[in-house]
Amino acid sequence: MGCYKNMKRKVVVLGGGTGSSTLLRGLKEFPVDLTSIVSVCDDGSSTGVLREEFSIPAVGDIRRVLVALSETEPLVMELFNYRFKTTSDLDGHTVGNLLLTASSEITGNLSDGIEALSKVFNLKGKVVPLTEDNVILMGEMEDGSIVEGEHQITVNTNKIKRVYYKEEPVPTKEAVKAIEDADLILLSMGSLFTSIIPNLICDEIVNAIDCSKGKIMYVCNMVTQPGETEGFKVSDHVKLLNQYLGKRKIDVVIANDGEIDAEMATRYESLEQKDPVELDRAEMESLVDRLISGDYVTVKNNLLRHDVMKLSMHIFGYLLEQN
Repeated sequence: MGCYKNMKRKVVVLGGGTGSSTLLRGLKEFPVDLTSIVSVCDDGSSTGVLREEFSIPAVGDIRRVLVALSETEPLVMELFNYRFKTTSDLDGHTVGNLLLTASSEITGNLSDGIEALSKVFNLKGKVVPLTEDNVILMGEMEDGSIVEGEHQITVNTNKIKRVYYKEEPVPTKEAVKAIEDADLILLSMGSLFTSIIPNLICDEIVNAIDCSKGKIMYVCNMVTQPGETEGFKVSDHVKLLNQYLGKRKIDVVIANDGEIDAEMATRYESLEQKDPVELDRAEMESLVDRLISGDYVTVKNNLLRHDVMKLSMHIFGYLLEQN
């Protein structure tokens, strides 16, 4: 058993939002040494209120990742995600966000607060904030206007040109070391400008990726996102991410080639202005060393989702090939 444990490959997942947490639910079932680095620039809803009052990084995405990696009883997870609906100041807050804030206050910083809660929730992996700084994401839009704050960037009707931080953040030492030691650096599916790229607009993080021997893999989104990736094919996603990377670029891409039900595609297009992402194989062959594709389409609660077990199996299979 000891030898088996030593064979575990180190996988670092960079992201935020629901994309990372969805991917981690599948990856935790495989024998890998998982570290999730979470961007902490969300400033909407409960998270935004707590950031302003306690001057801490965003905790909402961290809560989602903790839940995804946890092996605790379902009731505890339901409690952690419970959102108050009341006329008091508790309205809109989740229990998990409040616990993360309290734990950070008690331990003195967010990283130690996460570690304390991680023991309670019996995580199959580590959760590391990108930074301890109370960062503010800025967006330059196509019309030249500047928008402050992730939430305002997301709801703005103009297309995003680029994102940057109001002040350069100092990444956590744990995040830098995890990347440098990684066998695989995984950019998860999710909002490019507000979940993935916020991890790549920090010089020390990009330098750590350049210094790492681990391959860089990107799991591409299945549908486009209004204001961010309208009309994007898989190659457009890769080219955009490569602009924010340093000397090293994406080595491997996993993309869906399964058919999305016509009725579902129409509903996404009409209600959310989201279209299926086309896999342009010929262009991709010139961009990356390896393209992995499959039918990853699944529907849960009438929402399009990746089949995370199939996705994770292909990621793990790629890792085994690297031995």
